Amino acid sequence: MQSMTGYGKGVCSRDGKTVTIELKSVNNRYLEINSRLGKSFAVCDEIVRKEIGRRIKRGSIDVYFVYENTSGTNAELKLDLALAAEYVKAAKKLRDEFMLDDDFGATALLRSSDVVSLQPLKDDPELIKEMTREAVSEAITQLDAMRSTEGDTIKADLTRLVSEIITALENVVKRSPTVVAEYREKLGRRMSEILKDVAVDEARLLNEVAFFADKADINEEISRLSSHINQFLACLESKEPQGRKLDFLSQEINREINTMGSKSNDIELTKLVVDMKNALEKIKEQIRNVE
Repeated sequence: MQSMTGYGKGVCSRDGKTVTIELKSVNNRYLEINSRLGKSFAVCDEIVRKEIGRRIKRGSIDVYFVYENTSGTNAELKLDLALAAEYVKAAKKLRDEFMLDDDFGATALLRSSDVVSLQPLKDDPELIKEMTREAVSEAITQLDAMRSTEGDTIKADLTRLVSEIITALENVVKRSPTVVAEYREKLGRRMSEILKDVAVDEARLLNEVAFFADKADINEEISRLSSHINQFLACLESKEPQGRKLDFLSQEINREINTMGSKSNDIELTKLVVDMKNALEKIKEQIRNVE
């Protein structure tokens, strides 16, 4: 089991270039990736999204991308040889036309911004993509490790809370059969008090008890609730993301508990139902953070 909350960081450095990727994830019903990559790294954005989508199924994930180039070779000189030839030709023409000393040389040409310019070097896109893939893979591994640690804590808490529901349900099973018997005794005693010297109509009494027993029968709810709980416990042991299934099962468990409560006409049963509902509410809160 994994939580949807976590943090991971991946760094890849080569030839004075460094790609750093940070991932922060929080709860979300589906997988939502919020990327912070600029337009110049659009191809890297696609790599990041594919890697995250391949390994993570649920959660809102913020991606922070930083690229640094400290190699010291960020630019190169560009020479416009055709323009330089025109400068040399013009210099020769001026020398011949006006009988000037020829002091025009390579140094003079280098001073011309038209002939010599500094052009920024373009990064190797394949290298940047490879570095991005390595950095995001490391970040996801760290994120998974934190999410797994959180998941173990959630699993332990969910197991404890389900145990509370199981204990309450076991007490419901013990208490349920005695409710009808106590109702029959109470009703018979009440009718005797009202009728006094008149004999109690046993047929009428049995009819009332049968009606009550049918109305208060919760055997079906107990059976379904037990089944849902067993499925819930099985999900807790699964290695696959189970958040949505656990959410569905918690709704089904809630439905059976509510029905049981509505049929209950006994103080002890009502208390047990309240205990189960309290545990279930805590379960729902925890499930919101399960992948």
